[in-house]
Amino acid sequence: MLRGGLRNMVVAMVLWAVWLPPCLGQTTSPSQDGKVKVRLAGYPRKHNEGRVEVFYHGEWGTICDDDFTLTNAHVLCRHLGFVEATSWSHNAKYGPGTGKIWLDNVMCGGSENSIEKCMSRGWGNSDCSHQEDAGVVCKDERLPGFTDSNIIEMQVDENRLEKIRLRPLSGVHSARIPVTEGLIEVKFKGGWGHICNTGWTVKNSRVVCGMMGFPLQRTMAGTPHSSQSVYRIHSVSCAGNEAHLSACTMEFGEMNSSAPCPSGGPAAVSCVPGPQFTQRRSRRVKLNSTSTVRLKGGAKTGEGRVEVLNENEWGTVCDDHWNLQSASVVCRELGFGTAKEALTGARMGQAKMFDLLSAGMGPIYMNEVQCHGDEKSLWDCPHKSINAGDCKHMEDASTRLTGGRTHLEGRVELLHSRGSGVRDWGLICGDGWTSREAMVVCRQLGLGHASSGLKETWYWDSGNVTEMVLSGVKCKGDEMTLTDCQHHSAVSCKRAGAEFSAGVICSDTASDLVLNAPLVEQTVYIEDRPLHLLYCAAEENCLTQSAAKANWPYGQRRLLRFSSQIHNIGKADFRPRLGRHSWVWHECHRHYHSMDIFTYYDLLSLNGTKVADGHKASFCLEDTQCHEGKTKVKGVSKRYECANFGEQGITVGCWDLYRHDIDCQWIDITDVKPGNYILQIVINPNFEIAESDFTNNAMRCNCKYDGNHVWLHQCHLGDSFSEAAERQFEHYPGQLNNKIS
Repeated sequence: MLRGGLRNMVVAMVLWAVWLPPCLGQTTSPSQDGKVKVRLAGYPRKHNEGRVEVFYHGEWGTICDDDFTLTNAHVLCRHLGFVEATSWSHNAKYGPGTGKIWLDNVMCGGSENSIEKCMSRGWGNSDCSHQEDAGVVCKDERLPGFTDSNIIEMQVDENRLEKIRLRPLSGVHSARIPVTEGLIEVKFKGGWGHICNTGWTVKNSRVVCGMMGFPLQRTMAGTPHSSQSVYRIHSVSCAGNEAHLSACTMEFGEMNSSAPCPSGGPAAVSCVPGPQFTQRRSRRVKLNSTSTVRLKGGAKTGEGRVEVLNENEWGTVCDDHWNLQSASVVCRELGFGTAKEALTGARMGQAKMFDLLSAGMGPIYMNEVQCHGDEKSLWDCPHKSINAGDCKHMEDASTRLTGGRTHLEGRVELLHSRGSGVRDWGLICGDGWTSREAMVVCRQLGLGHASSGLKETWYWDSGNVTEMVLSGVKCKGDEMTLTDCQHHSAVSCKRAGAEFSAGVICSDTASDLVLNAPLVEQTVYIEDRPLHLLYCAAEENCLTQSAAKANWPYGQRRLLRFSSQIHNIGKADFRPRLGRHSWVWHECHRHYHSMDIFTYYDLLSLNGTKVADGHKASFCLEDTQCHEGKTKVKGVSKRYECANFGEQGITVGCWDLYRHDIDCQWIDITDVKPGNYILQIVINPNFEIAESDFTNNAMRCNCKYDGNHVWLHQCHLGDSFSEAAERQFEHYPGQLNNKIS
């Protein structure tokens, strides 16, 4: 529900604990026919996601989320015929199942071809409830040659809701965003239809409005009628606390049925938008002016660790029994709709809570919160008032920071098992440690964004912990825990000693760089530049290797030139990692290099092979221009200017413009043959500077070169297309336009 809801609710500091139950053993024979059958079920979901159900001894059952990992999800998704998993869910996100809980404490190595080959307590041996049913989200891409002879997936029947939308009522301006009032339209496998409003209740409206991202509903001024309505659902009965309309009791009709709606018409709702949508409108709706609940540590609006106010002091909530109903109460109280997810310690193993008191983050006020879902405030929900020691497994926190000046920084330590039930703290090797790994640690600890990932921590007190217990950690940056990242199976560290262990510095805010993709498309052209004008560029390695064999100063190089405009849309200034005392002076161009590489410029073949490249050192990282202030609102002021050896950086709300006519703002295509290519630009490619989001750092364009002219088409950020559209972009360049010479 981001920008309108809670996507990742981090209730408390939740960490991974290395724990092997005494009854852990190899699973026994699968089902009676020798084949384990798997399916995805629950609501709301798509064909590639859902609650995991397995068939054993003639009965369908579920898997408990205790010790569940992304590796387990990979095994299940491959079993179902998908290439891999993208995530997994806990606490019955897709609704609680029924029947047996067949597997608990499942731990896969990753190479298994079936969940039956993974370690577990054994079939039917579980201490969980169905509120802990695990789910998976698989990448929507099938394995080559896959056949589903041994798989039973939950079929998409014609009575499963696929989409729900609001269509503005007649006479209402349809362009108003967001649409808060209108007819409810539901899409099924067979098409769109309406819901008969006979017996429609305010509880039904509450569920629909919550799905749309709105905290409240109001009574409709009049009952709409439509003679052309197709009623796909003839009656609905919601309790009011459901996360999705599909969870309510319904009576379905035949698709394309012209049967009338008895004494009624199509169901409609009128929703109350939260504060984020009312700031520019009338102030008749005011929510949470004195809120006693807040979210902290989340990377974006609408997500974070839940904190509650008690006697003027903020504290946290223990995650025991935390579920989607309780999370939804928080979301609505803060002006959002229904929660999309409620994260607890079970997602990351058995550890339930980090010692918040020692972390300086306040007391723990609430435990075993069990909301019904219709409460006005989290404080209205049944709960226990506790002392810090009452929260389960508090002593099991398995990741911590030590030696730092504040709780936001320090050397990263892991709690690992030595066997025979003995556990001890160990260090992470600093080799290859980057800001992406630091991002995961800061997120895992609930400390916001990463400011720096440190490969050496000799300046921090190591205490008595000196053993390296993890190495080769490589994260994408979006993992929830370090255990979800790649790492060596055996510890291998080039430099021994605590002084070479990994560390992090976390921050409440971070920068976020984004390239102006349309500007590249608008400014691209080809220049044949004489060699005698390229001496400085050659010194900075801005030409291809063949330039070294050219007949200097005679001849020329063919350059693909363009402008790049880099915006900082984050919440903190973008600054070079090294201080100005470490910058390198370049005499030829008379400027400092504050970063080795700031941007990669690559020309790729359609299969991704690099055919030509360039790079831009950050010789003049500055605020070229900032957003101007509007009426009664101050604009952003420039803070960084390279002239006269000034400070370098990009202020929040400003951008740095590299014009097409400056040195190295090009790709040397002298040796490139005519053909279709992909132009790729990547900002901060080595993740040298931490950002809140790295997914928007790359830009790509279709490029056609005929030997004399160049065409660009569909320049876009790397995360702006769906995976299907991106695949089509790569393999079907289509008709290119914008001819530039």
